[in-house]
Amino acid sequence: MNVTMEKDQVELVQKVSTKGEQFFKSIIDDMPNMIGYWDKDLRCRFANNAYSEWFDKRSEEIIGITFQELVGEDLFALNEPHIHGVLAGEPQRFERTLKKVSGKVGNIIGHYIPDFDADGTVKGFSILASEVTALKEMEAQLKLSSCVFENMLDGVVITDANGIILSVNPSFTEITGYTEKEAVGQTPRMLKSNRHDQEFYDSMWKEIKTKGRWNGEIWNRRKDGGLYLERMTISMVSDGDGEPVRYVSVFNDITDLWHKDEHIKHLAFHDALTDLPNRTLLMERLDQRLINSKREQCSLALMFLDLDGFKFINDKFGHNVGDDVLKEVAKRLLLLVRQSDTVARVGGDEFIFFINNPKGKDEVTYIANRIVSSIREPMEIRGEVLQIGTSVGIAMFPDDGSTSVDLIKNADTAMYAAKGLGKNNVSFFSPETLKTTPL
Repeated sequence: MNVTMEKDQVELVQKVSTKGEQFFKSIIDDMPNMIGYWDKDLRCRFANNAYSEWFDKRSEEIIGITFQELVGEDLFALNEPHIHGVLAGEPQRFERTLKKVSGKVGNIIGHYIPDFDADGTVKGFSILASEVTALKEMEAQLKLSSCVFENMLDGVVITDANGIILSVNPSFTEITGYTEKEAVGQTPRMLKSNRHDQEFYDSMWKEIKTKGRWNGEIWNRRKDGGLYLERMTISMVSDGDGEPVRYVSVFNDITDLWHKDEHIKHLAFHDALTDLPNRTLLMERLDQRLINSKREQCSLALMFLDLDGFKFINDKFGHNVGDDVLKEVAKRLLLLVRQSDTVARVGGDEFIFFINNPKGKDEVTYIANRIVSSIREPMEIRGEVLQIGTSVGIAMFPDDGSTSVDLIKNADTAMYAAKGLGKNNVSFFSPETLKTTPL
């Protein structure tokens, strides 16, 4: 009876042991990592399914072959130092780029773990090789993204869903003057210029929330207080439910381009020598005044000025002196102009001065005489004391014309009438007769 019971117990233990081994082997076979065991003679005693997939061999083909037969001469030579190390009782860890049987390249992290006998000698070693190809590719992508982020000429700001700055790149610091340490934890409001009203920002954020992106131009302020204009794109990064988790702002400083553009616009509408409005800007302002007069009744006096004696100075002293005379005349005329008035240079030595809503002809005559007196004052140019005069023709709106072309034409006619009277005269245009007012 006792013998039978002992036999049954042994069989039960063997069955349990066998089932346990099968259970653990099933787990190991299902693991994605390559797990194997090699004896001290470098023959494979165990290899899981991942080995079969990597080397494209059945498990029974791997069991019993040597390490060198499995991996080939080149890979064996690479791994030989680690094999010597593990057989000496030292665990090994290394990274390796391998070419699979399929021809694809894979990355692994290998662990060689020594297996000690009861007397402390190494009887073999286990291998755990984890394929990290996807992680390596992701790491490469992250490194590339980081490199792009760090070396972009555009400034980049990344915030959380609440607008708290999480990261900035070096170009952000170069453009704004704020270091990463100063910016992280703050909000982009630290750059606010106060040049945009709340409606501007409300519209911007409405577009971000509805379209996921906004791009445009915005004024901001640097750390030193200076204003700069930037072209910016703000993108919303959403989670799987469409809720914002990050905001990414990419911007570049276009202040210099803006200044150049403004300068080009200025040159298009201003005289290059005197910086006074040119004929184009004069006509634009004059036409706008006439359009406004249809909604609100107003008057206007247009004076056409031609310098007396300028040709003589230009011929005798040269164009450089003549140019300086024109600049001085422009300065003197600007001292007489009101904010609502305009003085423009329309020709070589011709200027137009128009007065908005003058208080009758008496005020126009007074201003015209001040112009004549101011220009008659001697001027010192390049060591020479020079004196010139001017003839002024005046046309009044609406009596002397309803369009800018008519007003300029009639003022020009009146100016020639003033010249006919001699230097430094003022003449009003009249359809019937030319009335002159000598000084």
